[in-house]
Amino acid sequence: MSQADHDGKSPFGFEELDAYNVARAFWNRIYKLVKLLPSEEKYALGQQMMRAAVSVTNNIAEGHGRYNWQDNTRFCRQARGSLNELVDDINVCSDQGYAETGHLVDLKSDATEVLKLLNGYISYLQKQSKAAGR
Repeated sequence: MSQADHDGKSPFGFEELDAYNVARAFWNRIYKLVKLLPSEEKYALGQQMMRAAVSVTNNIAEGHGRYNWQDNTRFCRQARGSLNELVDDINVCSDQGYAETGHLVDLKSDATEVLKLLNGYISYLQKQSKAAGR
């Protein structure tokens, strides 16, 4: 029996972060959008979108695993960059008419929520660092 099975919590810690969980739900929605792309875009724009979406959660996880506020902050900033890239990709989908406008507006709203949580987590990390006198 794993520790996660025993107490309901992941031994990795990042899986408990709101920023991670909301970003994870967001990339699942991005993957669904990719399935709507025309065949000529699935291996260009689609692959790029999937890599950027996973990059958001990968960077949150990797930064958390560094156990260093500076590294964690740097990786969260990289996650934020990937998130911005996805918003641009959503704009491409909008401009090209690859999905319904309401769907894309909802995705941008989800991206805004991820951005708020990432910014809040970065602020938290910086405050913790200042409180520790670093």
